[in-house]
Amino acid sequence: MMKDDGLKGKRILLSHGDGGALTRKLIEEIFYKKFYNDILIKDQDAALLPACDRPIAMTTDSFIVKPIFFPGGDIGKLAVCGTVNDLAVSGAEAKFITTAFIIEEGFKMEDLAQIVDSMWQTARECGLTIVSGDTKVVEKGSIDGIFINTTGIGVLPAGVNLGFQQIKPGDKIIISGNIGEHGVAVMASREGFSINLSSDCAPLNRITQSILKNSQGVKFMRDPTRGGVASTLKEIAISSHNVDFCINEENLPISQEVNTVCQLLGYDPLYLANEGKILAFVAPEECEKIISLMKELPYGENTCCIGEVQEGKGDVLLKTIIGGTRKLNLLSGISLPRIC
Repeated sequence: MMKDDGLKGKRILLSHGDGGALTRKLIEEIFYKKFYNDILIKDQDAALLPACDRPIAMTTDSFIVKPIFFPGGDIGKLAVCGTVNDLAVSGAEAKFITTAFIIEEGFKMEDLAQIVDSMWQTARECGLTIVSGDTKVVEKGSIDGIFINTTGIGVLPAGVNLGFQQIKPGDKIIISGNIGEHGVAVMASREGFSINLSSDCAPLNRITQSILKNSQGVKFMRDPTRGGVASTLKEIAISSHNVDFCINEENLPISQEVNTVCQLLGYDPLYLANEGKILAFVAPEECEKIISLMKELPYGENTCCIGEVQEGKGDVLLKTIIGGTRKLNLLSGISLPRIC
């Protein structure tokens, strides 16, 4: 996005958060300029949403990524994608989102405008309406730039009933593309490394809606964000109790750039954050059909099967390229803080 020259040099003041004239000016010139819609513009203390005769899905999240701008996105795009994706992998159709900003005194006004534009662009891509929000300004040094909190609301289509309880031995495990790219892109940007790699930050609701509409074989889905693919799989395996997940290392989609950085710095790509990937557990007879459906859509072109479900006791087993097997556990300690 081209930055608004009219905002260049301007910064957030404490008085932008006092509820007075500057607050109103900020809302009208930054937020309403992009977020305007018939629900939001009513300017009420609570958004009045249309009634729905289907189950409602709701999720909330907070975003504190550092740096705020990174290759492939920024905190605004990340906030919308992260919220939409939590609804999407639950089987819901994302409809509405609220957003609250906590902004440090002195934050650049043009950076705030760019973040708001990213949120608007991403929400429009998702078919999502921003219906409510809040802004707080805190003293310089109280936070690091800007934090964003969101709540997403969606509706569950008729007949959709996902759950880890449905995972059975023989089911296949699918990933919608290359892993570890968000973690490496943010880390490289933070440390000033020169690397030809962008975050995978992307909305996934079009993919989930397609496979749920066209196949009855989807058992359960998750988006492997913090803790990466390994931690997400382990969490599901623990909940599922009587199954193991067997993953084939040779089938894992990992780019050369991610592999190189991980080898140099000692990271395991299986534990790096993703912000635009789906882990799906599917019936074996529907696996190829679902993969084909996902490959037809943006952000799903590199979808592949990485393993299968076996009888067991809650382990995640990685079959290595050299023929061995090792257990994957939950991430222990801090790998990359401030990643989302």
